[in-house]
Amino acid sequence: IAALNYSIDLAKKNKDIKPIFYVLACRIGPFIGDIKKKIKKLNGKLFVNPDGHEWLRAKWSYPIKKYWKYSEKLMVKYADLLVCDSKNIENYIHLNYKKYDPQTVYIAYGADLTEPTLTPEDSIVNKWYRTNGIERGNYYLIVGRFVPENNYEAMIKGFMQSSTMKDLVIITDVEQNKFYQQLKKETKFDEDIRIKFVGTVYDQELLKYIRKNAFAYIHGHEVGGTNPSLLEALYFTRINLLLNVGFNREVGDNAAYYWNKKYLAQTIDVTEQVTESTYDELDRLSSKIIIQHYTWEKVVQVYQKIFLLWS
Repeated sequence: IAALNYSIDLAKKNKDIKPIFYVLACRIGPFIGDIKKKIKKLNGKLFVNPDGHEWLRAKWSYPIKKYWKYSEKLMVKYADLLVCDSKNIENYIHLNYKKYDPQTVYIAYGADLTEPTLTPEDSIVNKWYRTNGIERGNYYLIVGRFVPENNYEAMIKGFMQSSTMKDLVIITDVEQNKFYQQLKKETKFDEDIRIKFVGTVYDQELLKYIRKNAFAYIHGHEVGGTNPSLLEALYFTRINLLLNVGFNREVGDNAAYYWNKKYLAQTIDVTEQVTESTYDELDRLSSKIIIQHYTWEKVVQVYQKIFLLWS
């Protein structure tokens, strides 16, 4: 709210013509009505990116979930344009807020597609694999925030039930995390030597190298829009096993395998039997999807068109 009011004051000071204020996520719905009046006085427009289904996240208590949902409704009501980074979110907005006749546009999220600069000879690469006891090309990979709605329990249980001899490498931050202890109790993953929590990797070049040298990537995100880690995995990792929800199918299309929560083990076992030529074809298809639809260059071009159209 403070940032938005500051922007409005700045637009007044600069005597901006038709300023556009772009708000990411639907946090401030109960306060947006008065702010919209100020924007209107400037002959300005309010753009909102609704992001994902924040009100569905397990980390929120019931009152906070109710607040998020109510806030979303008001942000949709007062927005001049809703910029959706997922077609599923765009459909959801029209379906649930038809009475406001929302104006929407779909603009995808983007991915960094530059190839990793690191090589097998680099010390940072060798140290990471050696320290964690991981062999290149012999692991399934998970990268993402350590929260229940990303379905870590389903992914870990499913992996443990599979017959693969490969490791499951999980890159996430679990320090002082109650969910981690709860998950350990529920799944007993600490008794399976294949399960390896390796902490976070903030070095983007190293993370790209790890993605590229994974056997397969497992994606369990369920309530967000287009997910950055999914885009990167589809480009860099040969095989992708995605939770079977609309957000993931929208991006992965015919270039990935899809799993349901009770049947990940079967999907993993089937993946192990696939021929090299099939792996190569899936890799080609998934990279093509990202190059065609999810480059930052393309995203920027669409944003430029939209801002010019509304200014």
